[in-house]
Amino acid sequence: MTEEQRERLRALLARPLPLRGRTASGRLWLAPMAGLGHVAFRRVLAGFGGCGLLFSEMCTARGLDTENRKSSPNFRWRDEEADSLVIQISGADPAEMALAAGRVAREGFFGVDVNMGCSASAMTKRGAGAALLRAPEKAVAVVREVRAAVDAADPEMPVLVKFRTGWSPDPGPACDMARLLADAGADALVFHPRVAPDRRTRPPVWAHIRLVAEAVGVPVFGNGNVQTAGDCLRMFEETGCAGVSVGRMAVARPWLFAEWGLGASFGPEVYRETALALLDALEEHFDPQRALKRWKKYAVYLAANFRYGHDMLPKLTRGACLDDFRANVRALLSGDPAVSGRPSVHLFTC
Repeated sequence: MTEEQRERLRALLARPLPLRGRTASGRLWLAPMAGLGHVAFRRVLAGFGGCGLLFSEMCTARGLDTENRKSSPNFRWRDEEADSLVIQISGADPAEMALAAGRVAREGFFGVDVNMGCSASAMTKRGAGAALLRAPEKAVAVVREVRAAVDAADPEMPVLVKFRTGWSPDPGPACDMARLLADAGADALVFHPRVAPDRRTRPPVWAHIRLVAEAVGVPVFGNGNVQTAGDCLRMFEETGCAGVSVGRMAVARPWLFAEWGLGASFGPEVYRETALALLDALEEHFDPQRALKRWKKYAVYLAANFRYGHDMLPKLTRGACLDDFRANVRALLSGDPAVSGRPSVHLFTC
């Protein structure tokens, strides 16, 4: 990218975005990701700065209204991040989703996000996630009930929806769904332009983001295959989106928010120091077994940064405790391993 393009991108990302009674500080957001966007990872990401809005990992709606944040595997947060954090909830029953949204609103977070994007079979067989796109009436009922529950507790809190193209490549139903969701009370939409059965085997159709954005009067954020600052600028310019939501690339390189939005620069040691910081955060926020599982999920994305990532991955995860993983990181990343311009999508889709 030229310096002029970098400045243009920084200006686009720096714009605050009012959403109901809240204001997001910028237009580059963390995407919600099950098993990856947990409290420990968000702590590391927040340390770099530049993220306009944080999203939790997916939280199942059932029982969330009485969940204990100290023992819950997913519904955990740091007090200092609450006012910039959106909690994503998943479920198919409007009443359960409403109870969960009411709990989120009472805790004083930035907002609540309804999951209509996850296409994992464990989710869709229960009628949740992307399965709601096959049932527009139920999808509308979910958003309406969530909106009503939030209004009862905190009417200034925005309701967001993350959704996909649907179950066929035709963008028409996605545009129709976007209108229905906005009419039901969604204040913003995050749109991933892939069909629901596609697990990142084909590129997202960015042209569909423009169609959805033009179909509604609420902000639409684009999501899908944004790996570089150039990709981010191109998504803005090609789609007319209100902002960009970054998922797996943010796990691989959580400093990208500061790099793209603030003009910060980082040396090769950032990979090692980020990995060690995450291990410290995992140790603080999770019991040893949960910390180990979350490290192994993250290690895939860390390894994907390097040209020999497939060989590096088993070495990063060798051992039985966090101290073993710290030793692995120091041994493997204290030199100058060859970094790829873009992380390996083959590892990303493992």
